[in-house]
Amino acid sequence: MSKANQWSSRLGFILASAGAAIGLGAIWKFPYVTGTSGGGAFFLLFILFTLFIGLPLLLAEFVIGRHTGKEAISAYKALAPNSAWVWIGRLGVVSCLILLSFYSVVGGWVILYTIMSISGMLGGKEYGALFNAVISQPVVVLGAQALFLLINVFVISKGVQKGIERANKYMMPLLFVCFLIIVVRSLTLDGAAEGIAFFLKPNFSDITGSSVLYALGQSFFSLCVGLSCMVTYSSYLGKEVSLTKSASTIAVLNLFVSLLAGLAIFPAVFSFGLEPTEGPGLLFVVLPQVFEQMRFGTLFMSLFLLLFLFATLTSAFSLLEIIVAALTKEDQTKRARYASMSGIVVFLVGIPSALSFGVLSDVSLYGRNIFEVADFFVSNLMLPIGSLAIAIFLTYKMKKQAVYEEFITGSTKAEKWFSAWFFLVKYVLPIIILVVLLNLVRGY
Repeated sequence: MSKANQWSSRLGFILASAGAAIGLGAIWKFPYVTGTSGGGAFFLLFILFTLFIGLPLLLAEFVIGRHTGKEAISAYKALAPNSAWVWIGRLGVVSCLILLSFYSVVGGWVILYTIMSISGMLGGKEYGALFNAVISQPVVVLGAQALFLLINVFVISKGVQKGIERANKYMMPLLFVCFLIIVVRSLTLDGAAEGIAFFLKPNFSDITGSSVLYALGQSFFSLCVGLSCMVTYSSYLGKEVSLTKSASTIAVLNLFVSLLAGLAIFPAVFSFGLEPTEGPGLLFVVLPQVFEQMRFGTLFMSLFLLLFLFATLTSAFSLLEIIVAALTKEDQTKRARYASMSGIVVFLVGIPSALSFGVLSDVSLYGRNIFEVADFFVSNLMLPIGSLAIAIFLTYKMKKQAVYEEFITGSTKAEKWFSAWFFLVKYVLPIIILVVLLNLVRGY
């Protein structure tokens, strides 16, 4: 693999992987799923699942990717040639395509709000009605979705160092700073204490089977595991980098941003007398009201939306990259062509999701519109199945010595954790995932 298609540093890899993990998962999806799934009890479950299920699985994907130095499909082919295990990689690529198809819809919403904020069109509105009006216009949402995907295609066509890594090095640190400013303002609003209690004080009577399912799905979604996306990202990583330190850093950053998102949203929700069960539009309805209460709020709103757009893009880069990497198979001369083709396919698949809040709003399945069905299918079914398959593959098909060597490379301290991690991935995680999946099937 050429050096141009590798991460130039551990920091570049961590920021790109954190960007893949954070994005919409932590900033957009986490608050509204928490709001509809029990608040503090859900957050506690999410933390536990992230640390004891998501993080070990993230490490598993890192081991597979760096050991082979190949993108997802080719990695499984190399380790288990002429077998059905290659379908783990194929499942990951298909899952990425479906995920990006509705993810790009939200990316389009962010673009629209960014444009409206910069142009001064957001101030003094009834934000719930505004959000519903924006997402119900077919031409507008499809145009914004297409623009979002066009940006993705441009960056992915540039490759790893010049495209993905360069973009993340500037976007992620700025987002953290801006988010901290919003949290401080949200926490100082009248009535903020009630929102803090809702978010941080677990009420175990609020935990249901659905809460457990959504917490597991959110831990997978937010760390981007189960898609074999991180198999592809880690295949661009040099042998000198510690996988355990990198994975731990990414998980901690993800939890930190999720905490910031909750502290930015829920105090404001209760302060303004809104419902935490608002759903996918929660972020777009609440945050503009927070900024209205701030000095230079219009400026900060524009800055936040711009950085939020960057974070959304960094997540989308990883999803498009796994599709493009699977098609190019290290032949970088085909990268731009396949990036364009993939962008077009994702756009076409995403049209029904984009129209779910307008002309197709009457189309539903199990009480969910098309957008919500796509989200549920990927987050709560495809990601757990993919994660289960990865756990079984790593512990039963790969040679344990090869797994061990990858695990400890770059950090001698990692050796003492290997046995516990391997036992967890081999025996404990598959049982937990199977139990959750069986409850899902039984519920339907």
